[in-house]
Amino acid sequence: MTSADTTQHSIQLDQDALVAFVDRKWNDEIVPALTDYIAVPAKSPAFDADWSRNGFIERVVTDAAQWAESQPVRGLKLEVVRIPGRTPVIFFESPATRSGSTETIVLYGHLDKQPEFDGWRNDLGPWQPKFEDGKLYGRGGADDGYAIYASISALAALDAQGVERPRCVGLIETCEESGSYDLLPYVDALRDRLGTVGLVVCLDSGAGNYDQLWLTTSLRGLVSGDLEVEVLDEGIHSGGYGGIAPSSFRIMRQLFARLEDAGTGNLLPSAFHCAIPANRLREAEVTAGILGDSVWKTVPFACGQDGKPVLPTTTDACEALLNSTWRPSLSVTGAQGLPPLSSAGNVLRPRTAFKLSLRVPPLVDAATAVADLKALLELDPPYNAKVTFKSDPGAANGWSAPDLAPWLQTALDAASQAHYGANCAYIGQGGTIPLMNVLQAGFPKSQFMVCGVLGPKSNAHGPNEFLHVPYAKKLTAAVAQVIAAAP
Repeated sequence: MTSADTTQHSIQLDQDALVAFVDRKWNDEIVPALTDYIAVPAKSPAFDADWSRNGFIERVVTDAAQWAESQPVRGLKLEVVRIPGRTPVIFFESPATRSGSTETIVLYGHLDKQPEFDGWRNDLGPWQPKFEDGKLYGRGGADDGYAIYASISALAALDAQGVERPRCVGLIETCEESGSYDLLPYVDALRDRLGTVGLVVCLDSGAGNYDQLWLTTSLRGLVSGDLEVEVLDEGIHSGGYGGIAPSSFRIMRQLFARLEDAGTGNLLPSAFHCAIPANRLREAEVTAGILGDSVWKTVPFACGQDGKPVLPTTTDACEALLNSTWRPSLSVTGAQGLPPLSSAGNVLRPRTAFKLSLRVPPLVDAATAVADLKALLELDPPYNAKVTFKSDPGAANGWSAPDLAPWLQTALDAASQAHYGANCAYIGQGGTIPLMNVLQAGFPKSQFMVCGVLGPKSNAHGPNEFLHVPYAKKLTAAVAQVIAAAP
């Protein structure tokens, strides 16, 4: 039996027993459950308008809820909460086992998934789970279907040893990949049942490597929508009218010139930028020292000129980290009005439409960014063409973590040392988890343990996504240890 004083109370935690419990739970139950989960195309509502009728989200919710209810967690009560017309939420709660504990730990995850995407390895696929070399391949296992299974297992591991802990509740949503616009009404409805939140544990984030525990300290916000340029009522012969009718694609290029420096990718409007706090700059420098060139060398660049790989925008590790976490970036993630190459005739197309994904820094207000983006793109259109920008629902603010309480910093290092052999490291993430900002606003005194299994090459949202099972086992044990250390 080992003992660690990470807060005012003493934690008696048998580390060997904890590791054995978690290892057995993952091998015997979680990997098989996630294998079944990956096979279900439970796409988020933004990518499956008929999600309710198709029933895939309902299936993964039912499977996860039934598994959770069967676990040996003291006093566990679980409910699938439903608001008409919205995707369901799993809410579970387990009372405190520590006498005098008054705060609540919120455990968060989601079960909805990104769409298929292309480029998967011949023997892999988004809905074809495969376990190979410690990695479970397929869509959604790492992002982040595993979260409810790991969270419940962490509680069960503590209860199996009789280790005291605070009250714990779980929020598992099914709209995260669409911007969590369905979740906010649930948070309002469940606010009284959440209690006084002292710690939020979110398992929907990433890791800089697989060698230590990584704490996410910031998240970017997201603004997305459809930009359409319409010039003609119908397609016309490009030979007969090219040079008379302006190309809708050329107009699109002019609109992009308002928004982005094509040479550097820098977003031009100052409203999309924010000052980077000094503590985040220091964190980026330290993290760059840990990760080095792997920050950009793990990117799957294609071969470019003369067989050499395409170059990154910068080879400075610290600048690369800041570019992907504290500076805005623009991506085109879809298109309409462009026929496939095999059927592209000599025609001036009537319209071009792009799906835009604008990641904004943690301290930029997403609603203001939506309004600014729409005004910038639609104002005074070239050639008086019809230009419209329609934003997607659920524009999400970014998030910057509050300063760590001493107990949590100590607990994170102790858990990382115990299960990885190195101190906890800190990193910003370029992705978005809308709930974190909502919970911080609603519970300003709460602490946050935002972490996850999306390490190098795990490729969430893309082809060959995988869950690194050995890392996930250690993370589950680390979460259990931190929960035990909470006041």
